[in-house]
Amino acid sequence: MKIEHLGIAVKSLQKSDELFAKLLGKENYKQESVEREGVTTSFYELGDSKIELLEAANPESPIAKFLDKRGEGIHHVAFGVENIGAEIERLKAAGFQFLSEEPKDGADNKLIIFLHPKSTNGILVELCQEKP
Repeated sequence: MKIEHLGIAVKSLQKSDELFAKLLGKENYKQESVEREGVTTSFYELGDSKIELLEAANPESPIAKFLDKRGEGIHHVAFGVENIGAEIERLKAAGFQFLSEEPKDGADNKLIIFLHPKSTNGILVELCQEKP
């Protein structure tokens, strides 16, 4: 397991891309829409980890609700795993709660699932596995 990326909720992807390009000294390597989640993402590589900027694509999306409630900032921590199914079973057996029953397709060619923040000290944790 490793930190795959940090997800950061932003109001404006365009403004945030400009800011992070200056901050990191490089351009994003990918921008992608995930319609099912109502989000547009922008990714920056940082060694073995990444930064994912998340902009709401519609006012009903989870990111829009997060921004309304908490404003811009860190949204989630994503851990990269080799076998997402095995990790889900291991964590369920350890008493962790998930926001869904099964992993789903996410951005950046990943299978993803989120753990409920109530079982992770208030932090939204994402597990992600590279799709074959």
